[in-house]
Amino acid sequence: MNIGMRLRGSWANPAMAGLAIVASWTAELLGSETWGNVFMITAAIIAGLPILKKALSALRVGSIAIDLLVSVAAVGAIIINNYWEAAAVTFLFSFGHALEVRTMNKTRSALSDLIEVAPDVAIVVRDGDQVEVPAFTVKPGETVIIKNGAKAPVDGVVVAGTGALDQASITGESIPAAKGPGDQVFAGTISTGGLLQVEATGVGADTTLAKIITRVEEAAEAKAKTQAFMDRFSQWYTPGIIILALTFGLITGNVTLALTLLVIGCPGALVISIPVAIVAGIGRAAKDGILIKGGEFLENSARIDAVTLDKTGTLTEGRPVLTDVVTMGGSSSEVLRWAAIAEAGSEHPLATPILEAAAAEGLTTPGFPDSTHPVAGKGIIAEESGTRILVGNIALLEQEGLTDLGEASATADRLASEGKTPMIVAVDSRVLGVIAVADQVREEAKAMVDALHRAGVKRVVMLTGDAPLVAHAIAKQIGIDEVRAGLLPEDKLTAIEDLQNEGYTVAMVGDGVNDAPALATADIGVAMGVAGTDVAIETADIALMADDLLKIPEAIGLAKRTVAVMRQNIAIALITVGALLAGVFAGGVTMAIGMLVHEASVLVVIVNAMRLMRRPEKQKATVNKREPVTAVA
Repeated sequence: MNIGMRLRGSWANPAMAGLAIVASWTAELLGSETWGNVFMITAAIIAGLPILKKALSALRVGSIAIDLLVSVAAVGAIIINNYWEAAAVTFLFSFGHALEVRTMNKTRSALSDLIEVAPDVAIVVRDGDQVEVPAFTVKPGETVIIKNGAKAPVDGVVVAGTGALDQASITGESIPAAKGPGDQVFAGTISTGGLLQVEATGVGADTTLAKIITRVEEAAEAKAKTQAFMDRFSQWYTPGIIILALTFGLITGNVTLALTLLVIGCPGALVISIPVAIVAGIGRAAKDGILIKGGEFLENSARIDAVTLDKTGTLTEGRPVLTDVVTMGGSSSEVLRWAAIAEAGSEHPLATPILEAAAAEGLTTPGFPDSTHPVAGKGIIAEESGTRILVGNIALLEQEGLTDLGEASATADRLASEGKTPMIVAVDSRVLGVIAVADQVREEAKAMVDALHRAGVKRVVMLTGDAPLVAHAIAKQIGIDEVRAGLLPEDKLTAIEDLQNEGYTVAMVGDGVNDAPALATADIGVAMGVAGTDVAIETADIALMADDLLKIPEAIGLAKRTVAVMRQNIAIALITVGALLAGVFAGGVTMAIGMLVHEASVLVVIVNAMRLMRRPEKQKATVNKREPVTAVA
């Protein structure tokens, strides 16, 4: 890298001003005070002109910026022949600004990383040949080839081949995900093995990666409430410092004191303390597959003390399986076969696990029964070759005139208390047995609840339309604090409002589409597993790209750490200004020393914020425990 390249951008002015200061000292050592002064004034002009231009630009739009304080102080120092102070103040301010730009760019590294993973080229199958083309020219519907080590250039669906993709840039997952026909692929992910043929569904700006980049850019610019307050504060603070300096200058007749007060009073660290923390926090979240809508939502998330979650598909896998077949006058195969015959004509979600279990046992069904009559809230009545089949709850059997249901009722209650959904099977008025299906609780559900409590969440509430016995059994298993079962969609809104009325800051966790009203009602709406889901990415306050429950406490913990850093930075800035002002009045703090300490405080708050970019050790340990995925070549 040549010297010209090194001096480009924000480093050019402080570099040239620094050389002029060195030339001034050299001239004085050689006995030429005149040339020493000339070089020192030159240094002040080189470093000070950009500062003055920014100050005048701000004044034109009615804003009194920090640059104005430095400009007035530097011009005043030159007028009173204090050339060294003028050069030192402008040089240090310019040098500090260059360091701020460099370190701020580091805090935005998450966005830079996302942009860097965006692929440039794609291998597309056209007229039977593999052709390398620019990624943005791929058309939806075309087949793209992703080889080992290559980046996925588009969003799409695997149509052939198997492999594994590193999806860290999208979902924050550290372990590659296995991919095969029917699986979704995201642009920017990297193949770690295998060969995939992918049908393009999203290209260019329509890819999930492009939407994430846009969202993170917008979020980094969105202001938190504290930042908005600090901006208003600085609009009054800066003129106040000018008036204070002018007043003391007139009272004491000490121009140097007045100019020093201008420099000391610069609220640079105070102004930058909030935005740098927000940028770092949102950047860290983006690296971990957590999209936060903006500073306000990041700040609000730190106050979350109640989390509400839907059961099905959130706390559970959302894929029920048959768990029990209890016989009462027939073999297990007979019970399952008759249940499958009845459910073959049902549209109920619980029919699928029964039919799958019957098929796995090799039990054949006639396709569809002769007749099917679903009974809302109770079960199903079917007829096949003159045989009447009942599959449902006690209420259904009683409705159909069956008696002596004590054993069936007790078995159904026992299974329900275990978190399962029981269904009694009866044929021609004879109870054959009870079958049960259950939606498997997610492996990480209990760890998520424990982590939420450690993060300061006081109440974790399950909101579900499922039966109370089932809901309470699952809640007990994973440590949920409160259960509200048998809810309709509008009841979930009421439950959230009740918590808010009790003074809680409530987060609602859902899928971003079906739970949209509840997500909107909560103080913070959290949408899970939204990679590839445009609506959820755009509308959720927090969007979790991966379908990972542990991302919820991770997001809340990061928000709390970010707000803590914001408060620390404000304290650092205020203490620095207070100490410097005391030093000025006590004597010993000059204009140059004041500017040096001021710039040092700016860098301290930036470095403090950059701590947020590191992943906490506990979080690293959790990630490292997850089992790797082996690609199938």
